[in-house]
This record gives sequence, structure tokens and C-alpha cells, in this order.
Amino acid sequence: MVCIRCKMVVKTELEKLKLHYSSVELGEAEIMEHPTAEQLNQLNIALRKSGLELIDDKRSILVEKIKTIIIEMVHYSDDQLKTNLSDYLSERLHHNYTYLANLFSEVKGTTIENFYLGHKIEKVKELLVYDELNLTEIAERLHYSSVAHLSNQFKKMTGLTPTHYKKN
Repeated sequence: MVCIRCKMVVKTELEKLKLHYSSVELGEAEIMEHPTAEQLNQLNIALRKSGLELIDDKRSILVEKIKTIIIEMVHYSDDQLKTNLSDYLSERLHHNYTYLANLFSEVKGTTIENFYLGHKIEKVKELLVYDELNLTEIAERLHYSSVAHLSNQFKKMTGLTPTHYKKN
């Protein structure tokens, strides 16, 4: 789940199935009772209709948690990391970063770093389209060391400069 709307869909589907939950967060839901196989099947069908899926194996759940942490950091938080990304993920998920990185690459076919940079560039695009912040302010908001660093990374990932992207 990557948005508030996704959380609402999950809550609605759980309520339809009369499954009580204590929390529904990005990427996970804590159900208070043990659902039956039929309830899980119905939930999975309903979630798939909304473009979501039920994940129940530990490796996939861990990968989803990595994705959720990165998405929350980039899209929903203005706080700058006090440590580097690898230490932050290891601390939050209680696993060695090498294990997390290898698992993520194996399951998603890309690195954690590329996933993180891809979301940062998507956020830059969004902020450019909104046209409320200039490039210096965007670089500061997304914790780039400089506008030049942001511009170079943007061009490397999109093939366009931020200015050219904004004009289009």
C-alpha cells in the first residue's frame, strides 16, 4: 500500500468480511482474530480488484516493508535522515543491511538504492509540476547536497534536465 486511499480500501474490505483490525498502516494490517481460509481468499480477491495484493510470505513482507519505509521517507516526511539509508533500514527492520539489500535485489530485480533514487526523482517531478518551489528549494527539501547534484541525478534517471522537464 502506498497511499491513504489504499489504507481506506483495506479497511473497507476487512469490515465487509467482519474482520476486526487494530491497525492498518502502509504495507500491513494487524487483524485481531485469525481469518479463515475463505476470508483470506475473499480478501485477496477484493484487494486484487483494487490493484492491491495480499502478501503472506516472510520474504515478500520484508521487501514490502523496505518499500514502504522508503516511500514514507520520500513522499510523506520532510525530515532528513540522521544516518545513512542502509543504517536506517537495518535499524528499523532489525536485519543486517547486506541481507536486506540482497533480498530486495533478488525479489525486485533492482537495488534498494535505485528504488530510493527513483522515488526521489518522482518526487522532484511532482514538485516541478506543482510549480510552488524553485529548484534550490526542491533540492533542500529532498536533502540533495546541491542543485547541481539534483540536476545531474535527474538527467541521469530521466534523460532530461529538471528545467527541460518542467517546460514540457
